Amino acid sequence: MRHFRPVAIAALLTAAVAACSAPAPDATAKDSAAKPGDAIAAAVAAPTRSPANIARDKYRHPAGTLAFFGVKPGDTVVELWPGGGWYTEILAPLSKAGGGTLYAAAPWEKGLNRLKEWQGAKPDVYGALKLAEFPATGAGPKVPDGSADFVLTFRNIHNWRFGGKDNTAEAFRQIYAMLKPGGVLGIEEHRLPEDMDSALEEKSGYMKRSSIVAFAEAAGFKLAGESDINANPKDTHDYPDGVWTLPPTLTKKDVDRDKYLAIGESDRMTIKFVKPAS
Repeated sequence: MRHFRPVAIAALLTAAVAACSAPAPDATAKDSAAKPGDAIAAAVAAPTRSPANIARDKYRHPAGTLAFFGVKPGDTVVELWPGGGWYTEILAPLSKAGGGTLYAAAPWEKGLNRLKEWQGAKPDVYGALKLAEFPATGAGPKVPDGSADFVLTFRNIHNWRFGGKDNTAEAFRQIYAMLKPGGVLGIEEHRLPEDMDSALEEKSGYMKRSSIVAFAEAAGFKLAGESDINANPKDTHDYPDGVWTLPPTLTKKDVDRDKYLAIGESDRMTIKFVKPAS
């Protein structure tokens, strides 16, 4: 984030150190959990992660991002709309290391089919993963109200604005209900500069910071912190095909491929909100 300052600089410095000193790939979360702050780094280094996902760590900064949000191994964590499971590969071993609980919540049940396959193929890693419907409609189990320490969503809020109907306010209302008092909502989202047309939020994949904050505060959340960790000043935010022009999607395929690879993944805001304790 080019014009906002992190609220907790010390936390970011700790995260950066953890990311740079991650244990070798054969390390386990259990091995490193004895030292404060090492559990996240060990989960990022888990040997069960796919090489293709590991290659994108340089853009997504998972160790620093999760440290900024404050996630710990013993927490009850909800990951919303996990998609291909990029963060699930990290959150599952992190949760297992401390006896925590991990929910994956998505449209029931198509949005969870890949994770169901993972549960069957790797029950030692994903067997304890709980699947839930989000947004909840009654078609499947939901995350119990007041049960989560953290709700995390990565590059998803723009999806709730698609299809001609804005479902974002209802999504935030349900997220608020999931969390315990004092619980944290962690958001990473493609950033649309404030001086660009807000109508782009419905089709470009980018969202304005002001929109995210407004939705969260309307649901009852309080802004708790912001981080530059996933910012990308090379991103110009103005592609005809939206954010999907950039990697990893590269919708234009070989057209200007080197140009978009040089830009890297999108410019992203990383924001933390808290559900008030009372």
